[in-house]
Amino acid sequence: MDAHPGAQLAHFAAQLRFDDIPAPVVRRAEDLMLDWLASVLAGAGARAVLAVERFAQAMGPRDGPAQVLIARRGSSPLFAAMVNAAASHVVEQDDVHNGSVFHPGTVVFPPALAAAQAEGASGRELLAAVVAGYEAGIRVGEFLGRSHYKVFHTTGTAGALAAAAATGRVLKLSAPQMNHAFGSAGTQAAGLWEFLRDGADSKQLHTAHAAAAGLAAAYLAREGFTGAQRILDGAQGLAAGMSRDADPARLTDRLGGRWALAETSFKYHASCRHTHPAADALQQAMADHGLAADSIARVVAHVHQGALDVLGPVVEPRTVHQSKFSMGTVLALVALRHSASLAEFETALDDRAVAAFRDRVTMQLDPEVDAAYPARWIGKVTLHTIDGRTLHGRVDEPRGDPGNTLSRAELEDKAYRLAGFGGVATRAEMAAAIDAIWSLAAAAQAPRFLAPAAATSA
Repeated sequence: MDAHPGAQLAHFAAQLRFDDIPAPVVRRAEDLMLDWLASVLAGAGARAVLAVERFAQAMGPRDGPAQVLIARRGSSPLFAAMVNAAASHVVEQDDVHNGSVFHPGTVVFPPALAAAQAEGASGRELLAAVVAGYEAGIRVGEFLGRSHYKVFHTTGTAGALAAAAATGRVLKLSAPQMNHAFGSAGTQAAGLWEFLRDGADSKQLHTAHAAAAGLAAAYLAREGFTGAQRILDGAQGLAAGMSRDADPARLTDRLGGRWALAETSFKYHASCRHTHPAADALQQAMADHGLAADSIARVVAHVHQGALDVLGPVVEPRTVHQSKFSMGTVLALVALRHSASLAEFETALDDRAVAAFRDRVTMQLDPEVDAAYPARWIGKVTLHTIDGRTLHGRVDEPRGDPGNTLSRAELEDKAYRLAGFGGVATRAEMAAAIDAIWSLAAAAQAPRFLAPAAATSA
């Protein structure tokens, strides 16, 4: 085996076996799969997602072995992965790994499930592939560092490698083949934050492209297609072009001992994760002091630099999706409606009270918060009240983080709510999907979650 870190990571992903994975990590992977599936279904009606689905119909087969979940139809693995990845990242409810600032589920589950359905893989093989994708993608995100995230959307870049690892594991690639898949995925890695300034649809393209590119890279590697051997840390590789603080040691950090998948957080609020710590801190402060929204003159959210980089460009949101990247909008919903849920964002843009509260919110770089980031996402707010008081709120671990996680009952409740929002799956179908995921390790074949549209209307 080659000694360089990228090859070691590829070897780990290729050789990972279900029996190597601790039971709690398997259970967490099942939890994350439910969370992902619910996010896909919630995104079913989004305009940008429907555009990707129409593209897939025009360019790909109208039937096939892999499910396009939002359309209840089959397609090729490539186009199923593309549409499902776009759908799962639009309502801002999919998982996130703090240390890598990366959303693994939206780029790992779509290609892993599509390939598993096409190849007839077992539930155990699918779970092993998912874990391989999480472990690889998270480490690539950590390797690329904070400087990368300032300009690049890590889910789009590291996501291509994560998708390659997951798909390659389904395809049973050898370690050298997996490294070729990494090379082909890495050379396609892309995703820039500039779209936030315009409220453009690019975030859905980032995940769709990453999932499809990684899947294609793995299938090509199986056919003997070669990729750069040092795509991550080579002289003209990803780090050279996309990072100023890359740390190759992060690529192999305690492989097989530290399970990064278990560090992944669930999203409670339906907004950009950078807003969550402050939202939780505001809720805590208002509860502690018995405050109503109209008693608050202004709010200062004390944040890390990454929050300023991503949320700062959104001054006056013009779309529902853009409003989820507005710290002021999120805190206004928390203060006024006690919830920043999917339903609340649907009406926030036209609410004058939300706009007025939004304008009373500012963000300020906080040395303590910034020093802890990205390993820890501390939430701190300062509230100035109408009657002249200065109050403070703080949370050290936002809701949904591993130390403040959601139970299976809470995840099931979230899944039912998200599926209901999307309107493409009944409650009975969601219950069946939940049962299938909880018993995935015993499944002879990867599950198919929704009956085809023709079957449901027959």
